[in-house]
Amino acid sequence: MLLLACKTSQENKTFDKIQKIENDTIRIANDKIEYEVIIIDPGFSSWFNGHAKPKNYYSQNYLESHNRIWVSEWNRRAMLPLQYNPNLYEMTIDYQTNIDYGYDVNYMLYYYLVYFQITNKQQLGGYTPRI
Repeated sequence: MLLLACKTSQENKTFDKIQKIENDTIRIANDKIEYEVIIIDPGFSSWFNGHAKPKNYYSQNYLESHNRIWVSEWNRRAMLPLQYNPNLYEMTIDYQTNIDYGYDVNYMLYYYLVYFQITNKQQLGGYTPRI
């Protein structure tokens, strides 16, 4: 399960660290841009720790270009529950191309979508996920 949602708050935080809340739950929040990513998926934390490239290995532009295509296909599948497994695509991802989510949101979203495609044997189109 992946949640990308709007959040309003008074504090300004940075993405210096990815906050691990619970086992297999990762939360990234930045109140300055008012968005957060919450990833709740058994196994993602350990997969991420073993496979993710260091930050800044990919450019933000690289991550965004992959995320745009993958999220678009994810959302298309989420809207077609009779054609695609609704247990895999439970909800749409609110990822708008005109918003600069910053490096860390794109970084985590990219790696979650790579993880999702590999572990669920799904191809979201455009680019083949690579680790």
